[in-house]
Amino acid sequence: MQTNQLTGKSDVYSFGVVLVELLTGKKALSYDRPEEERSLANYFLLTLKQSNLLQFLDDNIVCEGNIEELTSVATLAKTCLHGKGEHRPSMKEVAMELEGLRLAGKHSWNQIEPIEEESESLLSGRMNAFAIANGDGNSSIATGYDSIRDHITLPVVVGRGIMSEVI
Repeated sequence: MQTNQLTGKSDVYSFGVVLVELLTGKKALSYDRPEEERSLANYFLLTLKQSNLLQFLDDNIVCEGNIEELTSVATLAKTCLHGKGEHRPSMKEVAMELEGLRLAGKHSWNQIEPIEEESESLLSGRMNAFAIANGDGNSSIATGYDSIRDHITLPVVVGRGIMSEVI
């Protein structure tokens, strides 16, 4: 039943629409599509009933993703898009479900090994120490890798203090 009132459950529905947009790469509403496909959420639910999920998803997502995790996210989107607000999960439940998927290691970014070149580049960078003098005799030192330093170096004056690099 549509009451046209915004509630936590309507936020959940909106989040479900966003999930479907991410899975499909399509806009939520488009008059460029045939009438039965104009509302992405309704078309998504119809596609799920017909068991055509993989044909509905964005090709890039299917190629890069794990079918099991895509199905899990699609199932979550389906529960968020339930026609009756009282049958939708709360946002806290949605967050817990997403966290459960992440912790279960179902997301591909948890399974990717670091690329050796990237690891070497990050680990071989030289550390820099910066001394900050405040003019009143006090100073502090900070260390870290300044990745932008390889591209540009600009003098920095902080208030009355002068910032100088110590190598």
